[in-house]
Amino acid sequence: MKQSKHRTAKLVRDYLIIFVIGAVLLYPIIWMFFASFKSNDEIFGSIRLLPQNFSFKYFIDGWKGSGKATYTNFFINTFLLVIPTTIFTVMSSALVAYGFARFQFPGKKILFVLLIAMLMLPNSVVIIPRYTLYNKFNWINTYMPFYAPALLCCNAFFPYMLIQFLRGLPRDLDESAYIDGCGTLKTLTRIILPLMKPALFSAGLFQFLWTYNDYFNSLIFINSVKKYPISLALRMSLDAESVVQWGKVLAMATVAVVPVMILFFAAQKYFVEGIPGSNCYASDLYSNSVCDRRNSEQKESV
Repeated sequence: MKQSKHRTAKLVRDYLIIFVIGAVLLYPIIWMFFASFKSNDEIFGSIRLLPQNFSFKYFIDGWKGSGKATYTNFFINTFLLVIPTTIFTVMSSALVAYGFARFQFPGKKILFVLLIAMLMLPNSVVIIPRYTLYNKFNWINTYMPFYAPALLCCNAFFPYMLIQFLRGLPRDLDESAYIDGCGTLKTLTRIILPLMKPALFSAGLFQFLWTYNDYFNSLIFINSVKKYPISLALRMSLDAESVVQWGKVLAMATVAVVPVMILFFAAQKYFVEGIPGSNCYASDLYSNSVCDRRNSEQKESV
């Protein structure tokens, strides 16, 4: 009886702590949502969370943008920038990780050390050489400075993450595929990639979020308002008028958060499986495939 009460008290305490931490983390988003219905006087002159009246005036006015472009254009630009970059990153990272995890080739250790060293390299160190190179290619004010590094797997974090996932997959899968007549490419596409789905979703989600929220690189490489993504559009809203209409800015910031939240909740299952439980997930899949194969062999023998 005492143990049951102790467990109940501990459970209530744990949930209370989680609730408090969650409330603290979510409060800025909740405040931003309600502040998007308020005028400047109400935002800075009152400590009330709820607005006096719920009017979508600031959402409608904010969506009109600066006059040169609306937020419809900014969202289209954002998805034209983010979606191809995410796809290219996942494709190139999967190929690089497969090569490092499954094959032996001259200079592999040196290249892997360089890959790890790139993780420690700050973006500010390479931004000037990158800008000089892209300027010679006439890529400034285009999305190529984002597409090209994604195609060439220049972000070392994602191949490193996928390499660790692949090391948790037994090599017996590859050997079985080779025995069944699969080549290297077919083994990758039919055996390895389906098992890598959680890790690929995690890498794609990370890349989507980082590119979607990237302000610094967008500011450096894009200088035309008609090609601005959301991050630059929100910053431009602060300079569009002599007096900043914070209701409009916060309304558009609230709208900008929606795609990220939808994507995260839609891919939450794969994201959770791809990060902390990746090796367990891979092992379970391998165990199930082995059991299915043994069952089929037993049926054939019978």
